[in-house]
Amino acid sequence: MQKPKVAILHYSAPPIIGGVESTLSAHARLLADHGYAVKIIAGRGEQFDPRVPIHIIPIVDSKHSFVLEVNRRLASGKIDGDLHVLNKALGHALAQALEGVDVCIAHNVLTLHKNLALSIALHEMVQERRVRLIAWCHDFAWRDPLYAHEMHEGWPWDLLRQAWAGVKYVVVSEGRRQELARLLGLAEEEIAVVPPGLDVCEFLGVSETTWRWVRELNLLDTAPLLLLPARVTRRKNIELAIEITAALREHSLAPKLVVMGPLGPHNPANRAYLEELRERQKRRDLDEAVIFLQEYGLVDDATRRDLYWLADALLFTSQREGFGIPILEAGLTRLPIFCADIPPFRESAGEYAHYFALDESPTVIAERLVQFLAQDERYQLKQRVVREYAWPRIFKERIEPLLKET
Repeated sequence: MQKPKVAILHYSAPPIIGGVESTLSAHARLLADHGYAVKIIAGRGEQFDPRVPIHIIPIVDSKHSFVLEVNRRLASGKIDGDLHVLNKALGHALAQALEGVDVCIAHNVLTLHKNLALSIALHEMVQERRVRLIAWCHDFAWRDPLYAHEMHEGWPWDLLRQAWAGVKYVVVSEGRRQELARLLGLAEEEIAVVPPGLDVCEFLGVSETTWRWVRELNLLDTAPLLLLPARVTRRKNIELAIEITAALREHSLAPKLVVMGPLGPHNPANRAYLEELRERQKRRDLDEAVIFLQEYGLVDDATRRDLYWLADALLFTSQREGFGIPILEAGLTRLPIFCADIPPFRESAGEYAHYFALDESPTVIAERLVQFLAQDERYQLKQRVVREYAWPRIFKERIEPLLKET
């Protein structure tokens, strides 16, 4: 089935800064990522992605001088010829901009009065069935005390508190759904909830290499993500970390262990050690759960720092160390530390790490890690954010189904 052509309509677009503009740009990029033809229709803005054209109609802008003058009179309850002139011009411009578009996503236009002539023009197009519309409603003029003196009984203000026939309404939270249902007289289940999301890698400012690894290795689709910042050499005791990872699976978790360092350069036996680890990994059915980053490229300073921010815990299983710099790095990034109980680690971390004896059972160590994560609010909230508010998941589970509905 051919994917619908989509237009996103708002008063302004990036680089204008605002919550709606941020959501608009994320939606446009996600649509482009998934093969949709998408464009922006706005009164102000610039092209922010080469895949997403922008169609500027100056009088769509709520800050346009003519729009401001019309709005000033409307705020006092006055309807005059200028409203009709503006409405007619917008209707003509919108008809051109929406030519060939299957679905228009309009942000705030159906519930906010910042350009009532635009709301009227869009309503006329919907009545004439010239466009299929999804109304993304962030703010409601009729429910906001700040705008109470600007709202008046009758047309055109009533358009902002009436459910338009054939339109799918979307809000950003459950609270907003309840408000809009009361305002429009709709059942709550008729209104979709699609929260704003977050691009984890963009927010953390990770390097291009890290971003590629996150995507290719599914580092965010795992819980917990364990970091072992060590070279592949026998004294690092990586086999214990692998066994702990296997034991975590018995608790219905989906762990990943990232071994960050390359082969130790000074001992030819390290190659044989890596092969032993590989055999253990295969035997424990951990092909995707244990990652040796040396196979994917060089871990430079930027990617090393990124991995600390992305990880859920430091798992440091060394039998012998001179000091243990990763303990300090974990401290600076507030990463919980689970490490072998050896003197250098005690010296570095003091009472602020979770220690295990080298002869403890991997099952017991895993159980302690599970108990810690179950009670750690930081970990639980991170998993909630990734599970419910990461943009790719929101697009797949909430945005794309709306396009198919219409």
